[in-house]
Amino acid sequence: MKSNAIRDEAGAENAELLARIERQFTDSAETKRRALAALRGPIARATDLMVKCLLANGKILACGNGGSAADSQHFAAELVNRFERERPGLAAIALTTDSSTLTSIANDYDYEQVFSRQVSSIGAPNDVLLAISTSGNSKNVIRAVRAAHERDIRVVALTGRGGGEIGDALVPGDVHVCVPHSQTARIQEVHLLALHCLCDGIDFLLLGAE
Repeated sequence: MKSNAIRDEAGAENAELLARIERQFTDSAETKRRALAALRGPIARATDLMVKCLLANGKILACGNGGSAADSQHFAAELVNRFERERPGLAAIALTTDSSTLTSIANDYDYEQVFSRQVSSIGAPNDVLLAISTSGNSKNVIRAVRAAHERDIRVVALTGRGGGEIGDALVPGDVHVCVPHSQTARIQEVHLLALHCLCDGIDFLLLGAE
């Protein structure tokens, strides 16, 4: 079988596969290295905004589609449970997880409102919306950003490709973490690193250095 040839033979096919894997690692590392200067300031501001939210008994609402939905859930889990240090749980909700709510909104209204209606119903002025979209053009995330502003909720937006419509929708007081890259996989990899930086920074500001 072809898979056996890839696994067992030290031929050109195997060398090409290994080269592709090496290129993925190299490209990812280089993208993160280049993004540091552009993103460390916004990530620090986003961390401070989220800590002020949590200290004011607010909560963090997170949303996104596909891989960004998974990132939303990942981030909420790190706060509600723990990241790398023992601490009390922190208030965070992924708006991507309640299948009954999501499907009822999509069925009765439209998919563009699946996050915005949740923001409007459970969001409060002390909250923060974490809006994730690699393109910056996800219609339901844009609607969530606008719903957040209507509720006086600040927004932390994780985007790429220049920020798209989400970048244009942000207002003073929001924070834009825009990955300077156009490839979805690279943007998602930097988003995950940024989310881990947020988790670490939140713990640091709340608990101090270890």
